[in-house]
Amino acid sequence: MKRVFISVPQGNRLRRVVHFILAAFVTSILVAAPISAQTRTPLGNVSSVKFGNGVELKSGAGAVRITPVDDSTVRIWISPDGAFAKDESWAVVPNSRQAKVEIADTAESVTVSTSRFRTRIDKHPLRILFTDLAGRIINEDDPARPAAWTGQAFQMWKRMPADEHYVGLGDKAGPVDHRNHAYTMWNTDSFGWQEGSDPLYKDIPFFMGLRGGDAYGIFFDNTWRTNFNFGKDVPGSYSFGSEGGELKYYFFYGPEPKKVIEEYTDLTGKPPLWPLWTFGYQQSRASYPTEAKVREIAQTFRDKKIPLDVIFLDVDYQLNYRPFTFDPKKFPGFVKMISDLRAQGTRVVAITDLHLARLPGYAPYDSGIAGEHFVQRPDGSLYVGDAWPGDSVIPDFTRARTREWWGTLYKDFVADGISGFWNDMNEPALFNPAKDDAFSLNRTMPSENLHRLDDGRIATHREIHNTFGVLNGRATYEGLRRLRPDERPFVLARSTYAGGQRFFISWTGDTTSSWKHMQLSVPTLLGLGLSGFPFIGDDISGFWGYPSPELITRWMELGAFNPFYRNHSASPPPQQDANPTPGQSVPPPPPFREPWVDGPEHERIRRKYIELRYRLLPYIYTAAEETSRTGLPLMRALFLEYPKVPFAISGDLDEFLFGRDLLIAPRLHEESESYTVTLPTPEWFDYWTGRRLDGSKPFNVKPDLGTIPVYVRPGAIIPQQPVVQSTDEVPQGPLELRVYPGPDCSGNLYMDDGHTFAYLQGVYSRRQFSCTAQNGALTITIGAEEGTYQPWFKDFQLRIFGVEHSPATVAVDNNNIANWNYDATAQTLTFIMTAMRTAESITVRQ
Repeated sequence: MKRVFISVPQGNRLRRVVHFILAAFVTSILVAAPISAQTRTPLGNVSSVKFGNGVELKSGAGAVRITPVDDSTVRIWISPDGAFAKDESWAVVPNSRQAKVEIADTAESVTVSTSRFRTRIDKHPLRILFTDLAGRIINEDDPARPAAWTGQAFQMWKRMPADEHYVGLGDKAGPVDHRNHAYTMWNTDSFGWQEGSDPLYKDIPFFMGLRGGDAYGIFFDNTWRTNFNFGKDVPGSYSFGSEGGELKYYFFYGPEPKKVIEEYTDLTGKPPLWPLWTFGYQQSRASYPTEAKVREIAQTFRDKKIPLDVIFLDVDYQLNYRPFTFDPKKFPGFVKMISDLRAQGTRVVAITDLHLARLPGYAPYDSGIAGEHFVQRPDGSLYVGDAWPGDSVIPDFTRARTREWWGTLYKDFVADGISGFWNDMNEPALFNPAKDDAFSLNRTMPSENLHRLDDGRIATHREIHNTFGVLNGRATYEGLRRLRPDERPFVLARSTYAGGQRFFISWTGDTTSSWKHMQLSVPTLLGLGLSGFPFIGDDISGFWGYPSPELITRWMELGAFNPFYRNHSASPPPQQDANPTPGQSVPPPPPFREPWVDGPEHERIRRKYIELRYRLLPYIYTAAEETSRTGLPLMRALFLEYPKVPFAISGDLDEFLFGRDLLIAPRLHEESESYTVTLPTPEWFDYWTGRRLDGSKPFNVKPDLGTIPVYVRPGAIIPQQPVVQSTDEVPQGPLELRVYPGPDCSGNLYMDDGHTFAYLQGVYSRRQFSCTAQNGALTITIGAEEGTYQPWFKDFQLRIFGVEHSPATVAVDNNNIANWNYDATAQTLTFIMTAMRTAESITVRQ
């Protein structure tokens, strides 16, 4: 949803707003409830065992297949009638991983062991347990509630230890820990969602169980409407189930939480390394309605020297809201505008929703009809829904040839120089869904609409809905790969299922401009990262509402430490009478959100944090490259790095890590000017002052408007660059290495050209850094450069923190240097040295 006008009763628009609000309420009621104990038909005793690639066990009419995927992952597939469907998944990627398996069969149980853990299946009755190699139970079926079916619906029950916590499931509006909560998984356009709203836009049926610092994961690979209940209804048990489809789930054993995320993204795919400009500052609005306004906004950034990489075009640039068009009256120099902005270092990202106007003569509709690419109703007729273009048809992205056709629609826009594309409302969302559908107020297609799959099977939308957004984003991503094979695509999409991280980044949808939503952004983004979807952000300052200048500024500060940093908001409502009669209320000013709108002091602070974002780009891009290999999020819950620290999961999670080395403790509550910060280890550094902190116990902070508390891990080595106005600009000066001595002292630097795939052929630069302190000397090692890419810098500027006394000598490769500076007040040592491709060693003696 882009524009909502609720201040004037303009009929259709107002009805849509009312519909959105009603939908959010009804959605919370019309959910798939777990199967009750009275209606369950469980499996029974094991009657036979068959060995193969794992084991298959018969139980009454049903059967269970246990298949190890690798040494850390096993698949459990249960069929109530013993008939297994075709082995396929919308989320799981092909792999060549193998596990060395040992199988032991006794009268009481069957045990499938890998080098990491064991899966034990008790026979009387059938019950599955996962243990470590020492026999300690990691996870087990609830013996009082075996898996059971009622018709197509089913539920799986697990024991829930009193000290176990649960995280994941995509974007869930509430705490990171889901214990004692229940959720429905049904991707939903949740305009103005609030705390407790469920479901939201992204439903990823993967979660981690955490207990005593150890972790396991479960991915329930089912695209139907599913549910998860973590002890809300039945204390001591949690469950997951579905209204249809298969009971197929994967179990991952860590025991480290980070290992579980790596294993899950091994199965469902790693995210790509997005272009460097993805991590710059991005400005958006629904909408900048004319070419003149777009040019004005972009030029103001340059005139005020506020860094900017991207400006977004929302639906108003289109001709009558039709995707893949532009309005020649409002954008008379559309192609030249894109070229001119690009010359200034500003890229354009344009929205291309999946709703295509049902209009003969409109090229996407004509070619789609010719290719039979659109979703059909149960009677075989074309499905037509109401969206921005009016009567709209929707491509059937379940078919490869339709996804390929969709990709060709971007040809002209790519040729015009548009750098990336935005697939919004791809749940899919509609304005006025058909009233003949039981869940019509979810504002999506009727559940009985038909999808024609590549293998000839016909599936209803009830089965496809949750993965539809992924297939839309995949079609866009793969189309851009074909059109620009040497350029990394940029795709932003709103809805996802497991595996969507392979094709696009996302954001948290239509939030409100409130302190509460800023506070909710932290656990929501952390939860998505814990769900294997690491590149994520939100609408900085909220999509809808009238935020105070302070809220915008504090959200701009916080957003600098989100993986995706975009300022986006709704258009202002139409202005009422500028000269009201006595007693008539005057509407508040339009909710402009550009950095300069609230005066010079707010502009200064907002510029400061946008500039900080650009200073940190070497650190951010290095972490992004790590994410592309491991799946680990940039924005991290504390327990990912500190799993044994109790408060990291059960305590105050307003704090988070940005990468491994930076801990962010923002002010998120309007009523609390001061609040408590708790650090996971005793000694940290204050990023702003560089001074060591005593973090052995919680302490209070009262940050002023221009400060967000940022702390640095002792042992971190953080690369920073000079400020630039966009990622097109080459930084001038040395690369700064900020060294914070401590245990496990290490850091990394990764660079490449930032936009092509040449890095896959070795055209990159990678360095490892470390430091050790011994016998009064600090030794810093800069590893030899790997790869063939030539970075922009010629020198390193080392800034070493926590140096308590002026050094006696500073040496590079045993050669003393004289041009160093010691600041006794800040306890920092600074000097510049040539950046060699070979390894270098710096020794500081006191």
